[in-house]
Amino acid sequence: MKSLVEIRRDLHRIPEIGFQEDKTQKYLLAIIEELKKDYFQVDLWKTGIILTIQGTRPSFKIGWRADIDGLPIEENTGLPYESTHQGFMHACGHDFHMAIAIGLIKAFSEQQPINTTIIYFQPAEEGPGGAKPMLEWMQRERKDLLPDYLFALHIAPEYPVGTIATRSGLLFANTSELFIDLHGVGGHAAFPQHTKDMTVAAANLIMQLQTIVSRNLNPLDSGVITIGKMVSGYVQNSIAEDARLEGTIRTMSAESMLLMKERIEALCKSIEIAYDCEVSIDYGSSYYQVYNEDYCAKQLLETAEKVAGTTPYECPPAMTGEDFGFFLKEIPGAMFWTGANSPYGLHHASLQPDEMLLDINVRFAEQFLRDFKKR
Repeated sequence: MKSLVEIRRDLHRIPEIGFQEDKTQKYLLAIIEELKKDYFQVDLWKTGIILTIQGTRPSFKIGWRADIDGLPIEENTGLPYESTHQGFMHACGHDFHMAIAIGLIKAFSEQQPINTTIIYFQPAEEGPGGAKPMLEWMQRERKDLLPDYLFALHIAPEYPVGTIATRSGLLFANTSELFIDLHGVGGHAAFPQHTKDMTVAAANLIMQLQTIVSRNLNPLDSGVITIGKMVSGYVQNSIAEDARLEGTIRTMSAESMLLMKERIEALCKSIEIAYDCEVSIDYGSSYYQVYNEDYCAKQLLETAEKVAGTTPYECPPAMTGEDFGFFLKEIPGAMFWTGANSPYGLHHASLQPDEMLLDINVRFAEQFLRDFKKR
């Protein structure tokens, strides 16, 4: 087998977006075949892979999830192994997540685990969301693939390599995409009285949306509404007939997410009345909060105290979104940040995580999965 660094770089070259990870799946399957033992069972789900590693004396099933998709971002690293897929990049570290999972498979191929261990290579984490439909498929058709406990990691550029950062309870926020389309009447800039200007309507709506967190959410709660993109009009002397707002909603509770969506809908209706236009809303992909089970999170931190090269850190919750939350809603487990030591953050075109984290995290995760005891 190639080294983990080589595998990570190979995967970095072929980023693919959700449910289109065909090359990625083929590459992973080839490595799994190379490592395959008679106690391995390989199942496919869409572009994902589920590898069951039978334990020698199993008393429960423990799972490890790695997401496999990339992002529609043009890479700007200048690395010799940069993306060969123009307009796409592993800008969220999923190439590292996959390589670490391969490292675990190699370790379990050399020494069979006591408890049955299931490795999930999950597609479409970045969108439209692969965790929920994968879980529902297993619940409906393949209950034998469901674990009793489930764990995952995510690289954290801001932490030093070796940091294992997690907490009991809420780790990542509830998130939802937000797309708002406004339709009015366009026309010549010299005759505004004959138009319904959607640039003005959209601009007004943006300002109103910013009052939801400050005036509707409990000050002791937390939430974010960000409009990251606005599109309207075509030329400087024409009034826009259409406008589109694209953004995100993030909250620390499922209840607050419902509240914020209700207020967004109410404000959109008010814009329809005020500007005599049509407004439609699409929430796109919505992810449930990542809520760590107390016992599982504490076991991660305790293991980090024992493994050479790792340091535990009980971190604060973050407004980050992750569809792993759908798994944790149904299965006890936990997720953790692992230090990647990069000056560039997640989803940045210049993200360059430190490859030293690969071996450290394989060593940490292997010991954790082997030592974990059922509560």
